[in-house]
Amino acid sequence: MRAGSEIYAALKKKLAAAGHPVGLGDEGGFAPDIAQPEEVLATIVSAIEAAGYTPGREGVAIAMDPASSEFRADDGSYVVAGERFSSDQMIERYEKIVDDFPVWLLEDGLAENDWEGWQRLTERLGDRIELVGDDIFCTNPAIISRGIEKGVANASLIKLNQIGSVSETLDAQRTCAAAGYRQFMSHRSGETPDTFIADLAVATGCGHIKTGAPARGERVAKYNRLMEISAEHPELPYGLPE
Repeated sequence: MRAGSEIYAALKKKLAAAGHPVGLGDEGGFAPDIAQPEEVLATIVSAIEAAGYTPGREGVAIAMDPASSEFRADDGSYVVAGERFSSDQMIERYEKIVDDFPVWLLEDGLAENDWEGWQRLTERLGDRIELVGDDIFCTNPAIISRGIEKGVANASLIKLNQIGSVSETLDAQRTCAAAGYRQFMSHRSGETPDTFIADLAVATGCGHIKTGAPARGERVAKYNRLMEISAEHPELPYGLPE
């Protein structure tokens, strides 16, 4: 939490110094006018270093969520900064990004209906980084099972209010765990200060949580709850309940 907060502050200073606006999006993130993803990643790496940390898996790594369904065109191409890319060209670009930057997780690298592209993406990068399906899986155990069968991704985002109940959420996590897929507990864009997903992430041992920038109450509440759990139960066992 300390590293994340200090890097967030360093990033804000860097963006402001470069003349970018530092207003916050609905999840507490910055939205500078930077067209190319690689420039964004380079800026984040510089903020990691400015905060006194080492970029990389042994220090501070980066998780990406391109939300690719949002920029896939009707013809099946992906439009990035005015350029069109095929699924295979996007995969090549992600490979280059993983080579050049300390990226350890890629969520929604391709669109929700690009199943064949997802298969190729998993073949190319599945043994190097965590490939998380969100839009393609929707926390749905049946769809996750289809993805496992087809060799799509190696992890699933877990959104409690996306599937609709705790029971179905646990079913989705069990489906993942049985196949060796990781689970990535997540908030939603329209969040409240409720902290239940922090408890759920710890109780199910999924290992990581996504709940926005360390800004504003509905985001910070989850992080505070994680620290409370850590202080109260420093040796709390992990693992999905039977």
